[in-house]
Amino acid sequence: MKLIFAAFLLLFSVTNIYSQKAEKDSISRKKITLIKINDAPKIDGILDDEVWKNAPVAEHFIERNPANGKPESPDFKTTVKVLYDDTGIYFGATMIDPHPENIQKQLAERDDIGNDDVFGITINGYDDHQQAVLFFVQASGVQADAKIMSTANDDFSWNAVWFSAVKITENGWTVEIKIPYSELRFPKKEIQTWGINFIRMIQKTRQNLTWNFVDNKKATYLMYDGILEGIQNIQPPLRLSLTPYFSTYFNHFNGKSTANFNGGMDIKYGINDAFTFDMTLIPDFGQTSFDNSILNLGPFEQQFEEQRSFFTEGTELFNKGNLFYSRRIGGQPSVYPETSVDEKVTEYPSKVKLFNAFKISGRTNKGLGIGFFNGITEKMEAQILNEKTGETRNEVVEPWTNYNVLVLDQRFHENSSVTLVNTNVVRDGNFRDANSTAFLWNINDKKNIYNYFGALKGSWVMDDGTKFGSRGQVGFAKNSGKNRFSFDGNYVTKNWDINDLGFSTSTNFANYNSYYGYRILEPTKKFNNIYLNFNVNYYHRLAPYLFTNLVINHNNQFTNKNFRSYGGGFELTPFGENDIYEPRTAGRFSKKPSYLNTWIWTESDSRKKFQYNVNFDYYAYNETGRNLVNLSFYLRYRFSDQFNTIWRFNPSFSNNETGFAGKEGTEIYMGKRQRNTYENSLTSQYTFNEKMSLSLAFRHYYSDVTYKSFFTLNEDGTLTPTSQFNKNLNGTYNSWNVDLRYSWWFAPGSQLTLMYRNAVDDYLEISRMKFKDNFNTLFNEPMVNNISLKLTYYLDYNQAKHWFKKKD
Repeated sequence: MKLIFAAFLLLFSVTNIYSQKAEKDSISRKKITLIKINDAPKIDGILDDEVWKNAPVAEHFIERNPANGKPESPDFKTTVKVLYDDTGIYFGATMIDPHPENIQKQLAERDDIGNDDVFGITINGYDDHQQAVLFFVQASGVQADAKIMSTANDDFSWNAVWFSAVKITENGWTVEIKIPYSELRFPKKEIQTWGINFIRMIQKTRQNLTWNFVDNKKATYLMYDGILEGIQNIQPPLRLSLTPYFSTYFNHFNGKSTANFNGGMDIKYGINDAFTFDMTLIPDFGQTSFDNSILNLGPFEQQFEEQRSFFTEGTELFNKGNLFYSRRIGGQPSVYPETSVDEKVTEYPSKVKLFNAFKISGRTNKGLGIGFFNGITEKMEAQILNEKTGETRNEVVEPWTNYNVLVLDQRFHENSSVTLVNTNVVRDGNFRDANSTAFLWNINDKKNIYNYFGALKGSWVMDDGTKFGSRGQVGFAKNSGKNRFSFDGNYVTKNWDINDLGFSTSTNFANYNSYYGYRILEPTKKFNNIYLNFNVNYYHRLAPYLFTNLVINHNNQFTNKNFRSYGGGFELTPFGENDIYEPRTAGRFSKKPSYLNTWIWTESDSRKKFQYNVNFDYYAYNETGRNLVNLSFYLRYRFSDQFNTIWRFNPSFSNNETGFAGKEGTEIYMGKRQRNTYENSLTSQYTFNEKMSLSLAFRHYYSDVTYKSFFTLNEDGTLTPTSQFNKNLNGTYNSWNVDLRYSWWFAPGSQLTLMYRNAVDDYLEISRMKFKDNFNTLFNEPMVNNISLKLTYYLDYNQAKHWFKKKD
C-alpha cells in the first residue's frame, strides 16, 4: 500500500507542477480554417460536388523522406480540401502525377500497406502532440487506420468505421473521405482546435511528404502537426454501435466430429466525447490463427501473440508498463489435479471459458487518460478416473476468476507523461490471488532533445502467505540530432511475479545499459540513410551478488540510392556468462564460454515484383566444437496487384550446446547436445478487391535434439562428466498446419470470415530420423480438421434510427 500511495502522490504532484501549458518551441505550424456545410458531398472519389469549390485548401507539401525539408515537385503537387458538418469531417485530396499509369496500387487486406501510393491523415483532437488517430487510403482503395503515439507504440489493431473512395485520373489520382465524429476523440468545447497533418507517399520514388514540415532530426512525428480550426457549435451524434455475430464450427479429430453454433454481441458506447465503453457479451474466441509452437528447451515458457480482436483493439492504455498479458485470460487452467496411485486424469480443459469482459477508456481535456478493464472467466473442472474402482470424480482446476486492470495516464508539458497502472486477479475459494502496481514516468525537455524515463513496480502474490517482489528502472537519453545516446539501469528482485495477468521470466538480476547511435537521414551521394549504434550491457545477480555477463554490441544499416538495404554487426561476451536460470534451481548457476557473434544481412527493393531478404548469423564460442548458425531466407514474388506469394525458411544448427537435463535430489545434471531446427512456411494471397481476399498458408516446424554426454553441475558452475545419469532425452518435434482464410468486408465494419484449418504435431523420443521417415511418422498421427464461419454485422445507432424513420 505504501508503494501505491507514493505513486499517487507523485502522480498528482508532478501533474500540478506542469499544469500550466509549457512554452511552445519554435516549430512552425501551418493552419487551416474550416467552413461548415449543409449538404454533404458524395463519397465517390470524384471532387465534382458543388461544396468543394469554396472549401479551404491545404497545400505546399514538404518532403520528409528521403530528402527531409525539400519542397514538393510541381509535377507531384498535392492539394487537400477540408469541410465539416454536424456528423463528421470531409477531405478531398488531389495528387498530381505526370505518369498516372505507373501509380502503384497493389491490393491488400484492410490495415495492410501494400506496394501502393498512399494518402493519409493524422488527427489529434486534443492538440497535445502525444496521440493521434491515423487514416490511410491507398491508391488501390484499401483502408488502414491506427492510433499513433509519441512513444512510437502504434496500434494498428484499432479499427474505425469511416468512408473513402479513390479515382485514378489522367492527371494523377483523387480521394474522398468522410470521418464521423464517432471515430474521433476531442474535448467538449464550443470551438475546436485540433492538431492535423496530411501525408502523401509516392511509392515509385519512395518519397514521403507531409503538409506540415516534419523534422526527422529531432522529436517525434506528432510534434510537427499543423492546426485545424473553425469547427464550432457541432452536436456530435450519440456514439452507440452494436456488432452482433453468428458463428458455426465443425471439428474432426481422431474419428470424432463435433459441431456447434454460437451467437453474441459486442457493444460500443460513447459515455461522453472522450470516454468509450466496450463490452463483449457471450464472447466467441474460436476463430483465430494458429499459434506457432516450437520445441522449447529453455527455462521459461513460450510467449504467444494475442489474436483475439477484443483484446487487441484500443488497448494502448492497458499495455503501459507491460503488466497486462491478455493471453492469461481464457488461457490454460492455473492448476493440475492431484491424483492417487490408482487414478488418472481422463478430461482436462485446454482453455478456460471467458464469461464476459468490458473496458472503459478515454482521456479528459486536461490530458488525464483513464482505462479500466474487467474480465470474468468461468469455473472449469477436470475429470479423474479411479482405474481400480471405476469411479470418477471432478476437481476444480480453475474457479470463477475476476481480472481487473486500471490505468491513469497524465500527460503534461505537451510531450511528457506519468502513469499509474494496477492489475488485480481474484479467484474464488482457496486459489491463488495476485496484484501488481507500477508507476512510470517519461519526461522530455521543452525542445524534445533530452528524455528522462523510468518505472517503479511491485507485485503481490497471495497463496499460502503473501510474496512481494519489485522491479525498477531509471534512464536518461538524448533523442535528437545525428548523435544520440542513452543510459539506464534496471533491477528485478527474486520474488517478482506478475504471471497471473502479466508475463515475466528472469528475476533476481540487475543490469546497466549504455547506447550510442549515429544517424544520417539526409541523402548522400551513395546512400539515402545510414544508421550506426553501439551498446554495452552489464548484468549481475542481485542477491547475493554474482557477475553474470558483459555484452558488447554493434549494429549498422545502410540504404542506397536504389533502395536496397544491407547491414550487419557483431556481439561479444569477453568474460563468458554465469547463467543463473538454466540450472532451474535458485542459487545455482552454470558457466557458459565467451562468444563472438557476427551477422550480415541484405534486403532488396520492396517496390520490385521480386523481393528477397537474406540473413546469416554465426556464434563462435570459446569452446572446442561449439557454435551456433542461424539462417533466414525471405522471398516474395508479386505476380500481379492481386496475387503474391511469400516463402520463409529459417534453419538453425546448434553444435555442442549445454543445457539442463534433469535433477535428482540435490544433484543437477546438464547435457551436451546437438540441435537442428527447420521452420518452413509458404503463404499466398489473392485479393479480389479492396474488401475481399483469400489466403492460404502452410507451415512446417521441425526440431530434433541429440544428447551426446551428461555432467553434474558443480557449485562453482563448472561441469564434471558423469555416468550416473542416463535418461533418454533425445527427441524430435514436428508441427504441420495449413490455414485457408477467406475474408469479405461486405459493409463498413461488417465482415464475413470463412476458415479451414488442418493441423498435426508429434513428439518422438528419438532423433536424427531420415526426413522421409520423419514425415511418414508425422502424418500417421490423427489430424485436427476445423471449418468455421463467422459473420459480424456493424450496426450504428444513428443509421438504424433513420431506417425506422423511413419505415414510419
